[in-house]
Amino acid sequence: MARDVNRLNGKKVPGMREPGLFADGAGLYLRIDQTGSRRWVYIFYRAGRRREMGLGSLEVVKLTDARAAADKVRAEIKAGIDPIEARRTANAPKPDTTFSAVAADLMDGLEKGWKSPEQRPQWEASLTQHAAAIWKAEVGAVDTEMVLKALREIWTTKPETARRVRSRIEMVLDAATVRGLREGENPARWRGHMARMLPKVRKEQGHHAAMAYQDVPAFLDQLSGRHSISADALRFLVLTGARSGEVRGATWDEIKGATWIIPAERMKAGREHRVPLSSAAVGVLNAIDADVRQGLIFPGLKGPLSDMALAMVMRKMGIKDATPHGFRSAFRDWAGDCTNYPRELLEEALAHQVGSAVERAYRRGSAVEKRRPLMETWADHCMGVTRADNVYPLKA
Repeated sequence: MARDVNRLNGKKVPGMREPGLFADGAGLYLRIDQTGSRRWVYIFYRAGRRREMGLGSLEVVKLTDARAAADKVRAEIKAGIDPIEARRTANAPKPDTTFSAVAADLMDGLEKGWKSPEQRPQWEASLTQHAAAIWKAEVGAVDTEMVLKALREIWTTKPETARRVRSRIEMVLDAATVRGLREGENPARWRGHMARMLPKVRKEQGHHAAMAYQDVPAFLDQLSGRHSISADALRFLVLTGARSGEVRGATWDEIKGATWIIPAERMKAGREHRVPLSSAAVGVLNAIDADVRQGLIFPGLKGPLSDMALAMVMRKMGIKDATPHGFRSAFRDWAGDCTNYPRELLEEALAHQVGSAVERAYRRGSAVEKRRPLMETWADHCMGVTRADNVYPLKA
């Protein structure tokens, strides 16, 4: 009876050249191709499917070594392991398990839902500046002491920044746990953990410093002497009552005649906002060279202008007690003090939600045309123009 295993002769194998599949037994074969290539293979069946696993070239792997490799594969199959998948996993490149790598993967997923392209740089800056040791560490090694060390340095001096840093660390560590890269409780969690080890800090409730609406005409007159993209963006912001991020992210595609249509994904409330543009606001756009009217209206060197660009214009003008966002308050104070426009119209102009959810559901329109004379009147005030043809008379 022929042997079931060890059929091949170790002395004859090196001289074998004829193409074919030669069995040594128990699944081990020497495969010789038409090209003359000779290699060891292990053939087995898994879930009714024929599988062939390479065990190395005959030029490198001797018969005795091939038999030892076949024994190992046979044991894995008996244990319920797919040897091909096991080898693929073992040979796969090891994932980068540093905190920074996990954070980058998390941001890749989150930024698709972020309203502003600036959020990712803000995440990275806050973590690299205030949690540098954690940023460079293995994600599974981050512990409570590391988190505390990062937070204590800024917890009382920069409370808002510290809260964001803690929250972002917690999110990254949660993502690492979900991916199986760390175990145990999250050392950055607040309730019942960090809350017991960090002092309570009163959260400042304040408003953005605003310029008095009476001073806006003089400010715009002074601003007219500045010629830069940031200055143009600031002028447009004042005239439209829009938020800084909405202006800095504005594109030419959003301008439809004398109306600026801001898509929902760029709005704080997550709904489309239509801004009727006054003749002065349209003038800001018309002053921009027609050859560059594509993409962003007010581009920075690399993408949108930075969050500080407009504030820096005011700072260079010597304005220290007001912020770009504060012009929204100036607009609202002016409209409330000096005009008879309905409150709902004023709130709609600022893209604020008015009334209950039911009321908003029945009030589908945005009253663009009703708001157009309002914005024209505001522009007249800003430019120091007095006219008597307003739809709504000024208050006495």
